[in-house]
Amino acid sequence: MHGLHARIPKSFVLEERLERYASAIEPAPERWRGRWAEACWPGLGTSAQEGGANRFSEVRLDLGCGKGSFTVEAARQEPDVLFVGMDSEPICIAHAAQLACESGLSNVLIVPGDGMRIREFFSAGELSRIYLNFPTPFPRKREAKRRMASMERLMDFRAVLSGDGEVRLRTDSQPLFDFMLTQVPLAGYELLWSSRDAHAEAPCDLASEYEERLSARGAHVLALTTRPAPGPAPEHPEQTAELSLATYLPHELDELEQLSYAPHGMESTVENLRNYAARHHGSQG
Repeated sequence: MHGLHARIPKSFVLEERLERYASAIEPAPERWRGRWAEACWPGLGTSAQEGGANRFSEVRLDLGCGKGSFTVEAARQEPDVLFVGMDSEPICIAHAAQLACESGLSNVLIVPGDGMRIREFFSAGELSRIYLNFPTPFPRKREAKRRMASMERLMDFRAVLSGDGEVRLRTDSQPLFDFMLTQVPLAGYELLWSSRDAHAEAPCDLASEYEERLSARGAHVLALTTRPAPGPAPEHPEQTAELSLATYLPHELDELEQLSYAPHGMESTVENLRNYAARHHGSQG
């Protein structure tokens, strides 16, 4: 999730917060691989009773959970589902763990990590859904391997998703969204739903505080739901899409001037394209 570096109050001491809310943090998630649904019912480390009745119906991952507002509210709405919020930023882990503890919910857990290690933390078929809420776009070509919305990560997700498991992306970045649309078929996925204005088309969908702030600034929320297509996974998927997200921005002057919201991390790119298009337009005039 981008925009992670929140303003830190002077009274905030990271180590103290992490210790105070440690009960909601699992520092070694790999040890629960393959048994999250049972081992976390109703709290981490408890055992399922005979017959397996005491287990969560599903396990879902909020990848890049940020400060945890989406994770916790989703857990509140579906108490029979275990929600695992994962983030690589210690400050976000502390905030999310505090929110989880204060919620009093027993079906939410926060873990440190990122999508690169998802196969280490979860086993085949263990996750019913992966949320990618406003992942960092990493717009430059040289950073493309760090994107969570990519063919490579979709291939990793295949290894841990259940048979009808889904990946749900929400973003304010039109270039990242259009890039992801190229990645879905490359990874052997099928597109179930997509929208370039998710707030208008699906107003009842849960939105995080971060999403609400972006929307207030004029951002459109772009969203899609995808899942692995029936049949075997691609054996040797090949990346054929343009990796620089600048490629997915409009390049005509009129379209650039109508672009009222510059995607996160691409403000300078949009401005440079506008200047270039204006000069080119002027030279032709």
